[in-house]
This record gives sequence, structure tokens and C-alpha cells, in this order.
Amino acid sequence: MEIKELSHKLTICKLKSIDDIDISKEFYFIGKTDEEISLVCKTEEVPENIVERDDGWKGFRIQGVLDFSLVGILSKLSGILADNGIGIFAVSTYNTDYILVKEENYSKALTALTNAGYTLV
Repeated sequence: MEIKELSHKLTICKLKSIDDIDISKEFYFIGKTDEEISLVCKTEEVPENIVERDDGWKGFRIQGVLDFSLVGILSKLSGILADNGIGIFAVSTYNTDYILVKEENYSKALTALTNAGYTLV
């Protein structure tokens, strides 16, 4: 399986309102529940009206479109990273999964995954 590095630094935020989000930006993940509104975005594009933020994340995605019948992909990746002492923040889209790790663990994460047989593209 192939993984693709994301070139930008990322921030995870908690927002007061979705009105604060400029959805014209290229890279945003928005999660809204009855308890909170979360946003993952490029660090330089963090909205002004945030409740909390956590900077210093980098990410990669599983390359290609994943069929919904596939089982255990995210579990396997997160297990490899957990075995190497690396915490994650995972986000799934309709097409694929994204895994974010703290910047200081990014190289270690990529090394662990390539050692486990994943290919960087």
C-alpha cells in the first residue's frame, strides 16, 4: 500500500462557529457534533475565532480510493505507529484516510511505515 506525504504543517482547532471557516481554502477537515466543531487546516490558515488550537502536526494519506469493504487499514497503520510510541490524529474522508502525527515524530513514523512494507509516493 502507498502513502503520500502532505507537504504543509497542520493545526487542529476547536471553533465556536462554522461561520469562521473559509471553505474556499484547499485543505480543511471539518467535524461537527452536538458537542464541538473541530477543524484541521494548514497552520497559516487558522481562523481567528478559535476556542483552542494545537499546532505542530504533519500528515500523510493512504494513496488512492479505498473501498468501504476494506477492513483494518487504519487499524494496521495506527498499530504500527503505536508500537513505535507515536500518537496519531486520524481523519477519514469518503475516498481515503489521513493520519497526522506531531512534527517531532514525523520522520520516525514514515520510517516505521516503510519498514513495515508501505511505500512513500
